[in-house]
Amino acid sequence: MTPLAAILCVLVFGGTVGVAGAMSLAERRVSAAMQYRYGPNRVGPFGLLQPVADLIKFLFKEEVMPDGAHPLLFRLAPLLASVPALMTVAVVPVAIVGGDVVSAARIPVGALYFLAIGSLGVYGVILGGWSSDNKYSLLGSLRAGAQMLSYELTLTLSLASAVLVCGSLSLDGVVRWQNEHAWTLFLQPVAFLTFLVAAFAETNRHPFDFAECEPELVGGFHTEYSSMKFALFFIGEYGAMVAMSGMMATLFLGGPAVPFLSLAETPWWASVLAFGAKVGLFLFFYLWVRWSLPRFRYDQLMRLGWRVLLPIALANFAVTGVIVALSSHSSSGAGS
Repeated sequence: MTPLAAILCVLVFGGTVGVAGAMSLAERRVSAAMQYRYGPNRVGPFGLLQPVADLIKFLFKEEVMPDGAHPLLFRLAPLLASVPALMTVAVVPVAIVGGDVVSAARIPVGALYFLAIGSLGVYGVILGGWSSDNKYSLLGSLRAGAQMLSYELTLTLSLASAVLVCGSLSLDGVVRWQNEHAWTLFLQPVAFLTFLVAAFAETNRHPFDFAECEPELVGGFHTEYSSMKFALFFIGEYGAMVAMSGMMATLFLGGPAVPFLSLAETPWWASVLAFGAKVGLFLFFYLWVRWSLPRFRYDQLMRLGWRVLLPIALANFAVTGVIVALSSHSSSGAGS
C-alpha cells in the first residue's frame, strides 16, 4: 500500500466515524426542530460538543454482563455489527483527482464487495441478541435476521439494475458512465425507489426498526448492553447509514461527479463538496422519515418486502436486461 492510499484509508474511515458521531447530534437536533423543541444546546457552542460528551460518558460507564450471557459472543457482537459498516465505505468513490475517481480501495467488483460485506453486519445483531440470554433481545435479533433476508434480495436486484445500465461492477466505472451519459436516477427511477426503501430496512431504521422496537422489545437486541459496547452498536447503525447513503449517491446521482463538468475539468474540492452534499441529502432524509412516519406492523414489513418490493424489483431487472440486450444488439448491428 502506498503512503497516499494509507492516508486516504485513514481519512475515509476516520471521516465515517466522525460523521456517525455527528449524526447522533443531528438526530436530536432535527427531531427537536420538527417537534418545536431546542434539542442539545448546552455542551459547547450551539451544543456541537454533545457527541464528545456522549463519548466520555460511554467510556466511563460501568460495563454490565448478564449472568447467563455467553462471554465471548457477548463481547464480540458489537464489533461484528460495527466493523462491516465501516469496511463497506472503502469502495465508495469519494472524490475526483486529476480526472481519476478516487476511493479508499479500488476493486473491479466493488458493487459485489459492498453487498457481501454490508450483509455481514446482521450477524453482530443476531449474536448480540442470542448471547444476551434475554427473550426480548433474542426476539429482536430474530426479527433482524428475517428482515435482512426479506430486503437483501430487493437491494441486490435494484443495485444490479443500475450496474446493468452502466455496464460495470466497478463503482468508479459507474461514476464515469453517469458523467458521460446521465444519472441513473432518471433511467432507473423504479430501482432507485426500491433501493431506497430496502436501504431503510437493511439499516434497521424507522419505520422498519423492528429489531429494537422500544414499545414492544424494550431495546431489542442491545437491551443488555452498556458502556462502549452499546456505543459500538450505534456507530454501526450510523456507519451503515453513511455507507448506504454513499452507495445511493454513487449508483443513482453520479457520486462525486459534478453536474455539467467532465471528470477532467472537476476540481478535487468541488467533487468532495458534491459528494458530501449528495450523501448529506440522504442522511437528512433518514432523519426526516424517522420523525415523520409511524412504525409499520411486523406483518406489514414482511408483506411489503415479499409481495410488493421483490416482484417490482425483479420485473424492473428483467425489463432492464431486455432493453440493454436489445440496445447492444442494435448498436452492434449498426456498427457492422
